[in-house]
Amino acid sequence: MTIRRWPIILAGCLLALPGARAAEPSPAPSFSKARVEWNAPQEPFRIYGNTWYVGPHGLSAILVDTGKGLALFDGDLPESAAQIEAHVRKLGLRVRDIKWILNSHAHADHAGGIAALQRASGAQVLASTEGAHEMKSGGADPADPQYGFGLTYTPVQQVRVVRDGEVLQLGNVAVTAHYTPGHTPGSTSWTWTSCEGARCLHMVYADSLTALAAPGYRFGDHPRYVAAFRRSIARIAALPCDILMTPHPGASDFWERVARRTSPDDAAALIDAGACRAYAAAAARALDAQLARERDAAK
Repeated sequence: MTIRRWPIILAGCLLALPGARAAEPSPAPSFSKARVEWNAPQEPFRIYGNTWYVGPHGLSAILVDTGKGLALFDGDLPESAAQIEAHVRKLGLRVRDIKWILNSHAHADHAGGIAALQRASGAQVLASTEGAHEMKSGGADPADPQYGFGLTYTPVQQVRVVRDGEVLQLGNVAVTAHYTPGHTPGSTSWTWTSCEGARCLHMVYADSLTALAAPGYRFGDHPRYVAAFRRSIARIAALPCDILMTPHPGASDFWERVARRTSPDDAAALIDAGACRAYAAAAARALDAQLARERDAAK
């Protein structure tokens, strides 16, 4: 798998050409433009088995039908909530049947719509310890490397904390939480199994692994955080991984794989057993590059 990167700085992730020196962040203008592109319309569709894509084009929202309710991964931007709800209904499902909303990380482009979706569905929101803390603050967590961008949202007050490694059972689906701090202190990746007939695949919703920080934050000044970040990268690389999904679909070539499908039921185009390893390897290189830039800037 080839991980594509673009030379722009966005609030939710940094996608930079390898070896390029990052420009001084200008979060407000870039985020204003990016959120329009991220929230571009996208038809919902089946990924595999009981797993569906229900987000806008630029931000993933993944829906899993457990047989006893729906599990939704991420709520995207505040303005994405209406599109996600419409997509659920278009699939012939009911918004009020969403029982869980599980968050990857508590930035505005992945958690901003959760408060509205929780109100519409009555779902229980689930996140890591640090993720729940940041969600309750509406994205204003001083421990987050991106704190200072000022990209806040309606706080989510009722959040169930999920332990690292905890297995959650809803209907016939078991979802495992994997703490993967780095992009944010509360970043969490999620795994489950989806089946079609007798064929079951390992589904991975791996959180963002980009080392983006607001002005004034240096990863090199936080060696324990960097060490945890590296462990997260290694953890994602080691996951059983048939179909990789990420909060930003472009970070894992998701749309390129979808475009290769010969039919809506073509799973082969989406399957890549090396996808998680490639995603992690690209993240490790990007983190090393960010640390090198910080060292160069300090000279």
